[in-house]
Amino acid sequence: MRILIIEDEPSLLKSISRRLREEGYSVDTAEDGEDGQELIEVVEYDCIILDIMLPVINGLAVLKHIRNKGIKIPVLLLTAKDAIEDKVKGLDLGADDYLTKPFSFDELLARIRALLRRQNESKETTLKAVDLILDTVSHTVSRGGNDIELTAKEYAILEYMLRNKGRLLTRSQIADHVWNYDFEGNSNIVDVYIRYLRKKIDDDFDSKLLHTVRGSGYMLKEKI
Repeated sequence: MRILIIEDEPSLLKSISRRLREEGYSVDTAEDGEDGQELIEVVEYDCIILDIMLPVINGLAVLKHIRNKGIKIPVLLLTAKDAIEDKVKGLDLGADDYLTKPFSFDELLARIRALLRRQNESKETTLKAVDLILDTVSHTVSRGGNDIELTAKEYAILEYMLRNKGRLLTRSQIADHVWNYDFEGNSNIVDVYIRYLRKKIDDDFDSKLLHTVRGSGYMLKEKI
């Protein structure tokens, strides 16, 4: 899952982005509203963490702009402790949730998970395909009752594919959701990680889940 953080406090921005990456999320960052707004218009994000008090363009103006353009990405506002008016205005402008500073990282994670579930029209915290189970809270994966150890990138790809089960995903779509905006890697990096995933979740099982659509990309599908 790919998240954009727009926050002008360097230490907080660094802390949130580091912790989210440790949790397996792909993270882009912006330190003012103008840069953040530009990123939102060119990158497909799963969630935006948006501070209200931003330089150049404030957070509420960014929120109003993207909602007026029909961009429906879930937005979690970061607000000051006593800024009741800002919270109300933000919700009225189309914010999905808000969090008051200071906050615990565990609460931030829980709210992000809730927004992602809402976005995918599901209240479930587990994603399944046949006997493959991914728990989005504990970040654990198992198949046939056996635990599977995945790296952060492998987990992120698998979660993205499970959330889009039965849908063709191009290499570009997978890369855009799993790697950062400024990532400059090998052109076959997605193929490499799909190969890693296949070895862990498919090779020892009769029912194969990861399928190559020749010339197009990949699909996680229960039956072909």
